[in-house]
Amino acid sequence: MSVGMAAPRAPYACDPESSRGRLFTEPPSRTRSPFRRDCDRVIHSTAFRRLKYKTQVFVFHEGDHYRTRLTHSLEVAQIARALARQLGLDEDLTETLALAHDLGHPPFGHAGERALDACLKDFGGFDHNAQTLRVVTALEHRYPEFDGLNLTWESLEGIVKHNGPLTDREGAPIGRYREHGVPVGIASFDKTYDLELWSFASLEAQIAAVADDIAYDAHDIDDGLRAGLFRVDDLKVMPLMSDIIGAIGAQYPDLDDDRRGAELVRELISHFIGAVFGEAERNLSEAKPQSAQDVRQQRRALIGFPAAAAEQEAAIKAFLYQHMYRHKRVVRVMADAEQILFDLFARYQTSPGDLPPEWLAGAADESEADRARRIGNFIAGMTDRFALTEHQRLFDLTPDLR
Repeated sequence: MSVGMAAPRAPYACDPESSRGRLFTEPPSRTRSPFRRDCDRVIHSTAFRRLKYKTQVFVFHEGDHYRTRLTHSLEVAQIARALARQLGLDEDLTETLALAHDLGHPPFGHAGERALDACLKDFGGFDHNAQTLRVVTALEHRYPEFDGLNLTWESLEGIVKHNGPLTDREGAPIGRYREHGVPVGIASFDKTYDLELWSFASLEAQIAAVADDIAYDAHDIDDGLRAGLFRVDDLKVMPLMSDIIGAIGAQYPDLDDDRRGAELVRELISHFIGAVFGEAERNLSEAKPQSAQDVRQQRRALIGFPAAAAEQEAAIKAFLYQHMYRHKRVVRVMADAEQILFDLFARYQTSPGDLPPEWLAGAADESEADRARRIGNFIAGMTDRFALTEHQRLFDLTPDLR
C-alpha cells in the first residue's frame, strides 16, 4: 500500500467495541466510540488548555511563533494519525495518546522536570508520565461521579507504556526504571487498575511515541532556525540533511532561507514517516499478530525507526543538543527557570497557606510526603507565565527569563 492511503481496519488494531472499559462504569455514548470519547475528554480538559503556555524549548514570551507544549502535541497528533491511517489502526485512540502524552509536563520544559524531580527526590521523585496519569485519573475535577477523566483502559495503558514495558513479568522494574523503581504514581494506580506494566502497549501507543520523536526533531530544527541558533547550511554536517538541502536547492535554486527551512522540515517529516511505515510493515509481516493482545505479548516493539533512520534521528538529536539545548542563551534561561521552581517549592513547604484555598482542602492531617506531592502537583500544573506571576507575588526579585 502506498504511503498516505487509508488501510482497512487491521486485526491487530485496538477495537473500541472490545475495549476493556473504564475504572468507573458509565453508560456508552450514543454518538461516539469509547476512544473518540477519550480524545474529546482530553481536548476539553483544563490540563490540555494549559499546554498553550508551557515551554517546549523557548519560554512563551520569547516569541509567538515558537512551539509550545500545545502546538507540539497537535503536531504529534497529526503525524500519529497519518501513520495510524496507513496501518489500519484506530485513529481516535492514537490521537488521544498523542494529545495526552505531555499533560503531566511542568512549566519550563525539561528544566522544570529536573527541578521538580530534585524537590521530590525524598518522596518518590517526579516523572512526567506518572504525572500525566495523575492528571487523567485524579487531578482533573470535571465530572460529578469521579475524579480525573475516567479514560478507557487502552488509553491509560498507552499513556503509561508508550515507551515500552516498565517491569518484567515478575514485576521487577526494567530499563530506565531499573535503578529507582516504577514511579510511585504509576505503581499505586496499577494496584487499583492493572495496566499490565510487563507487556508492550498497543500499536496505537507505539505510534504516538515515534510520532513524538519525529515531531520534536522537525519542529526544534524549525524553531532553532527561527531563533538564529544555527542556519540551514549548518545542518549539512548530517548526510540526510545535506541530501535534502541539496535536493531543495536543485529544485528551487533561488529560495530564501526561511522557505528553505520550511521545505526542509516538511521533507524531513515525510522521510521519517515513510521510514517508520516501511519498518512497521516489515515487522508486522514477520510477527503476524492477529489481535491487539498479540501485539502486547511481543518481545519487542513493532513500531520504530529502521536502523538507518534511527542513526539519522540520533544524529539530529546530537546536533540539537549541541547547538540548541546546550546553547548558552537557552541554558541561561533554563537555569533561571529551575530556580523559580525551587523557590516556589520551598516557599509552599514552609508557608502552605500561600497555596490557593482549593489546594489546602484536606491538608490538615497529611504526612510530609503527601504535602510534598500536593505541592508538586500544584507546581506541575502551572503554566510558564503563572509560575512567573506567582514568583513575583511571593518574592522581591524574579528572573526575566530572556
